[in-house]
Amino acid sequence: MEQFLAVAAAHFLALLIPGVDFFLIARTSLAHGWRNATGACLGIAAANALFITAAFCGVSLISHPLVLGIVQAAGGGFLMVIGVAFLRSSPVADLGRAEGVQAATWRSSAGLGLASGLLNPKNALFYLSLAAVVGTVAPLTRVLYGAWMVGVVLLWDVLVAVALGSRRALARWGRVLPWLTRIAGVFLVLFGGAMLVTLVVQHRG
Repeated sequence: MEQFLAVAAAHFLALLIPGVDFFLIARTSLAHGWRNATGACLGIAAANALFITAAFCGVSLISHPLVLGIVQAAGGGFLMVIGVAFLRSSPVADLGRAEGVQAATWRSSAGLGLASGLLNPKNALFYLSLAAVVGTVAPLTRVLYGAWMVGVVLLWDVLVAVALGSRRALARWGRVLPWLTRIAGVFLVLFGGAMLVTLVVQHRG
């Protein structure tokens, strides 16, 4: 029980730190409502599930320097592309879209969430570090740990989406959507650029 509480606390504290996933969910929620943002939430949770499964099953490939380098390069480029797209967009909150368009937006959000989670090497490193802590516990216990963490990721992200994407929140925060989009765009560009610069420095070193 002490080990579970320690792992759960470390995982939840990591969730509380705003990062790429938070800005993606926040922007999607404010632009398209929380229901469409649940697509991004599900994609992010699926990416976490894949990393947790690989780390807890002892798949050492995800810790290989070459693999992490490829993920970091692809992730940095992906974040910069999304950041530029945010900066160039003129977002307007719109919840009155046709059902087919909403479905397409949900699928697009799910794809972005999955890509965002998979192309963030910090996720791989974080779960590898947790796997080292729980590596000696029984397989069933590791399964329960993994299920718990995926569930917490999904629940927390959905709560963020609902808090920012409800009609009341949109009425209150709709005016700041363009600013939030620009802030998110700048953050993603800087974060993605920092990942690429770090990779280049490491390669030269």
